Amino acid sequence: MKTRAVRLYGKNDLRLDEFELPEIKEDEILAHIISDSICMSSYKAAIQGNEHKRVPKDIDVNPVIIGHEFCGEIVEVGSKWKNKFKAGNKFSIQPALNQKNDPYAAPGYSFRYIGGSATYIVIPNEVMEMGCLLEYNGDAYFYGSLAEPMSCIVGTFHAQYHTTNGSYVHNMGIAEGGNMAILAGVGPMGLGAIDYAIHCNRKPGLLVVTDIDEARLKRAASIYKVEEARKNGIKLIYANTSGIEKVEEFLISFTDGRGYDDVMVFAPVKQVIETGGRILARDGCLNFFAGPSNPALSAEMNFYNVHYNSTHVVGTSGGNTDDMIESLDMMAGGLINPSAMITHIGGLDCVVDTTLNLPKIPGGKKLIYTNIQMQLTAIADFKEKGKVDRVFAKLGDIVERNNNLWCAEAEEFLLANARKI
Repeated sequence: MKTRAVRLYGKNDLRLDEFELPEIKEDEILAHIISDSICMSSYKAAIQGNEHKRVPKDIDVNPVIIGHEFCGEIVEVGSKWKNKFKAGNKFSIQPALNQKNDPYAAPGYSFRYIGGSATYIVIPNEVMEMGCLLEYNGDAYFYGSLAEPMSCIVGTFHAQYHTTNGSYVHNMGIAEGGNMAILAGVGPMGLGAIDYAIHCNRKPGLLVVTDIDEARLKRAASIYKVEEARKNGIKLIYANTSGIEKVEEFLISFTDGRGYDDVMVFAPVKQVIETGGRILARDGCLNFFAGPSNPALSAEMNFYNVHYNSTHVVGTSGGNTDDMIESLDMMAGGLINPSAMITHIGGLDCVVDTTLNLPKIPGGKKLIYTNIQMQLTAIADFKEKGKVDRVFAKLGDIVERNNNLWCAEAEEFLLANARKI
């Protein structure tokens, strides 16, 4: 079986190759990738090469396939796994295998024949052994590609904790019916957090979402509406903190002076982190979600409040397999729709340039369909490109009917009409 895949050979050395996959062994599975979402973690692996902790040292002679947010179909199952997996089934993968003998090994970083930026892959035995090959029952493949980033958000909510006076037990999860703030919260991951907060089974009573970009706040409000939150028992407020002299007082005013039980910080900015600490209520939990690139990032915290008001901090950098299963189930059931994360669409031929230049490309998630050729294109540019290209014209019409969001209808049309790789 021939495959085409983007492979990492060294620092800033990504190549789109065509090569022969080996015949699968009895404990392996052959699979067809349909979609993959490019993560900033792939950019970090690409620029660090074999200095990245998940990347093998010998990639110059044994290159690895990049990409870890993928969804596809099973093609052939080795005899060991025939009772559990069937050809034709859709799947996604939890890339954090967490093996005891090799805790850093992960699809998209560490393996020669499995990664999301490919047409066909061989799934090794350890993925199944660790319970990381996950069934996906939704219609659109792109939701399966969003399951991994969405699981990071689910894990954030699950990592929150609160306490009871006189007890040393940590009650895990957000404060049900409590006050929640999502700071710098209308980027791609913040949008996913809003969606989950509104539709999960443990909801806040008040949800305040802040940013300093009015256009992004308005876009968020048009997707996750105040009325929809109200139907789910949540008072949702979008707050622009730009130009506000006393931000903490402004935010606490929404809580009648009580403060927030749960605060999530979605930007690695000292001022935003410190604001989050200052608006905590008694027993309030601050979750630093944003992944900083600066290893020396620091912020002040009021330890008087830590001692007397039981405030505390947690940090999350990913979700576990249960979080990913929850994400897949909620998407397949139509409970959450994280398509708002996606701002660009492309084919396998654009992965090298997109990955190496990811920090310079504005917007949210870059979704790749691995069996087509397509220049990375912003959804907002479909209409303009449609003036000379009928495929983009039709895609523009489809997403316009869907509040300018990527959707299953757009995916189906693209896969049927785009130029094959």
